[in-house]
Amino acid sequence: MDDTASKQKTFKDLGLIPEVLKVVEYLGYKKPTKIQENSIPVALQKKDIIGIAQTGSGKTASFLLPMIQHLLNVKEKNRAFYCIIIEPTRELAAQVVEVLDEIGKALPGLMSCLLVGGMDVMKQSIQLAKRPHVIVGTPGRIVYHIKNTKGVEESIQKVKFLVIDEADKLLEMDFANEIDYLIEKLPSQRTTMLFSATMSTKVEKLQRASLTHPVKIKEEEQKYQTVDTLRQEYCFIPFKYRDGYLLSILKETEGKSIIIFTMKCSGCTKLVMMLRQLGYAAIPLHGKMSQQKRLIALEKFKSGKRGILVATDVASRGLDIPNVDIVINYDCPLEPKDYIHRVGRTARAGKSGYAITLVTQYSIELYQRIETMIEKKLNEYKVNEKEAIAYSQKANDAMRIVSQQLKEEAQKKKEKLQKGQKKLNEEEDNDE
Repeated sequence: MDDTASKQKTFKDLGLIPEVLKVVEYLGYKKPTKIQENSIPVALQKKDIIGIAQTGSGKTASFLLPMIQHLLNVKEKNRAFYCIIIEPTRELAAQVVEVLDEIGKALPGLMSCLLVGGMDVMKQSIQLAKRPHVIVGTPGRIVYHIKNTKGVEESIQKVKFLVIDEADKLLEMDFANEIDYLIEKLPSQRTTMLFSATMSTKVEKLQRASLTHPVKIKEEEQKYQTVDTLRQEYCFIPFKYRDGYLLSILKETEGKSIIIFTMKCSGCTKLVMMLRQLGYAAIPLHGKMSQQKRLIALEKFKSGKRGILVATDVASRGLDIPNVDIVINYDCPLEPKDYIHRVGRTARAGKSGYAITLVTQYSIELYQRIETMIEKKLNEYKVNEKEAIAYSQKANDAMRIVSQQLKEEAQKKKEKLQKGQKKLNEEEDNDE
């Protein structure tokens, strides 16, 4: 009986005021997810929260909606530097700012500021001088501005709301020192919400350092599970024919929106170049790209201008890309939990989705660890073997062209560097 009542709860039932309910309606949210239902009422009471929530669970609204309500309840002159939101990657931070921009259309006057690496420091300093209400960024760049931008260290004393999102990922990426520094600089009287997919020893330590008598919200049933609307299969193939099998799968899934996950940045680049050689509208996304190129790639994929996004695990966690039909694991992830994050890019918000994992003789153990973790035996994806082997020849021919192109690019870079060094040496000789 109570469970049924819980399922019927609306955003209004959670205690949101009419102005924030207007935002909910504008964003198109229908019913609160479990994490939203459990965390929003607690955050509205200004209690600290430790939330254990998987990707795609609706965490962003869990912290943005109560934060907006608290912000509206203070005088306009006290709204500057009201909230700081920490994200592990530039893409996740940019995504939160996109949501805040949408909220700003329903609540004119809301000001946010994006602080991430790979973008102009001076422009960010100018934004900070405009006294934004919400700062969203990665730890390194936020700390940089506290140390180097005039007035920021004093201004963050006004922060009343702190969100540490994807805490386990932040700590995996060795941001612990930056987070500790930031927490030391913030006022102790604040509301803090910490979210993590897992509860590691490091996360527990961060919880003790940053939260005061927190309310723990944990959805036990979600841990290490994939959603029921996700169809998951594997394709066991010889490694040397892997590209041919991939092309065969792409032919059968033509017209679908697809994310292909690779392990390395170099592999991501080569695969995109090969697919383009063969006429596929593929675009890369990896950590060695500039921030501007990464955002452009995401926008092209989201808008449907490119049907295939080839990405490393920089795109596996938290990114909200609507209408991804299929996720293909070109490389098996080294960590089973990364599989959860990857396939979580599809079958979101109750929609159906499809995940196919390519398994070679070298990745059998990695795949078995995935099945053990999710406690499922996946069905096999059937591919016409003769067709796949024939496609392998096309893939090999395309990859030869790609290798030649990359070789020529590397040679040009080498010659440019040598030319620059020669000029520098000549200038030094003249000085003497």
